[in-house]
Amino acid sequence: MTKWAKSLIRLSTFEVETLQKRLAEVVTRRTHAEMKIATLDAEYELECVRASEDPMLSHSLAAYKRGFQHRRDTVSSDLDLIVKEEEGVRDSLSMAFEDLKKFEHVAEITHLKQVANDKRIENAMLDEVSLRTKRPA
Repeated sequence: MTKWAKSLIRLSTFEVETLQKRLAEVVTRRTHAEMKIATLDAEYELECVRASEDPMLSHSLAAYKRGFQHRRDTVSSDLDLIVKEEEGVRDSLSMAFEDLKKFEHVAEITHLKQVANDKRIENAMLDEVSLRTKRPA
C-alpha cells in the first residue's frame, strides 16, 4: 500500500473515531434530557396526588403547574435541538464511513494492480529464462 493511501486511511479513520465519540456524547445528552422530562412528569404527578390529599397544597398547584410547564418546555426545546444535532452527527458519520471505504477501496485496487504488474513482470522473466534454456547451444 502506498504512503498516500495509508495517510488518507489513517486520517479518515481518525475522523470516523472522532465522530463516533461526538455521537456518543450527544446520545448521552439526549438520554439525560429524556430522563429529566420523565423526572419532571413524575414530580408533577406526585404533586397532584399530594394536592388532592391536602387542601392547602391544592391552592398552590396552579403556580406549581405553571413552573412545571415552563421547565418542561425548556427541557423539551433543548431535547429537540439535541435530536437535530444527533441527526447531523449521524449524517456526518455515515459520510465519513463512505469516504473511508472509498479510500480503502482505492488502496486495495492500487495494491491489486501492483500485484498483477509484479506477477506480469515475473512471468515475463520466467518466459525469458525458459526460452534461453530451451535454445540449442
